[in-house]
Amino acid sequence: MITSRRSICSFAHSFAIRTLLSAFVVSFAGVVSAQSAPPQAPPVDWGPISINLEEFEYPHPIHYMDFRIYNQDVRIAYMDVAPAGSGNGRTVVLHHGGLYYGWYWKAQIEALRNEGYRVIVKDRLGWGKSSKPVIPYSISLWASNTARLMDHLGIEQAAIVGHSIGGQMSTRFAFLYPERTTHLVTVNQVGLTDRRPGRGFRPLTGEVDTNPDMEQVYAGLLRWAEDNYGKWQPEFLDHMRIRYGQRLSGDWPRMAYVSRLTGHMRGMDTVVNDWQHIQTKTLILGGEADYPSFADEARHAAGVFPNGEVFLIPGVGHNPHEEEPDIVSAELIRFLGT
Repeated sequence: MITSRRSICSFAHSFAIRTLLSAFVVSFAGVVSAQSAPPQAPPVDWGPISINLEEFEYPHPIHYMDFRIYNQDVRIAYMDVAPAGSGNGRTVVLHHGGLYYGWYWKAQIEALRNEGYRVIVKDRLGWGKSSKPVIPYSISLWASNTARLMDHLGIEQAAIVGHSIGGQMSTRFAFLYPERTTHLVTVNQVGLTDRRPGRGFRPLTGEVDTNPDMEQVYAGLLRWAEDNYGKWQPEFLDHMRIRYGQRLSGDWPRMAYVSRLTGHMRGMDTVVNDWQHIQTKTLILGGEADYPSFADEARHAAGVFPNGEVFLIPGVGHNPHEEEPDIVSAELIRFLGT
């Protein structure tokens, strides 16, 4: 069942969620289609993809914010999606996860804009269509870039939503900029416990695999697909296509190093000590079938936030906004309306 804490839902909302979950259970138990898993070998037409995703079209027009940081000129790519019809005067900022991109929020963008929200979706500096400078990345830097983008767009306050490592960024934003955060939502956030104690520290060497074995790359992507989704859908193949194709790009060494930098940063920071200081209404949302301890960690986190609640979807993995977009969108709309 779905677990919630400190959540008072209307009967209509509860009925809608039960209906969606019933449809989910039926579809999960139904006959598995021939496309219920990714192909066991990469399609023959898969070629290089640029590290800035020039070949990949986003669901809404891309804009850029130019600025200078660490003595480098950079730009952040973002979508600024106006509400459909009469707006409600409120804004939601969506943050993608570690190896993802803003376009995978497409279902939530449409659901939120249809409810009157202005929706901002940025590609994190170092990923997607944004610049990939070699700089000292940090969770606080990414959070400050969100504040910078809000200033650029004239947005004083917003609901802040983040998936995976984007959940860490969103949490840090609410910690650093509480007066600018109306609601905080994390979706299958990584780092729900501090795993640094006893692990030592190893400085980054700067070495990257500039000529990866593509058979091993694809085998790793198959493992990624199995680990991240409870129920495979053909459209998820776009993620594998991009990750595979970028390793064939001539700019892959730079992309690989930036990825190493960001991963190294994660080992030096945690947001678990931010939670108790965040008074903002907070929703810990997720697919319950993520890594084995995720559900317990999510419930614990919701209990530490002064105004936290939890919403877990059974049988769904690390990317619930893609696996069950209607359920996630309905819960976002419910929570943001409180």
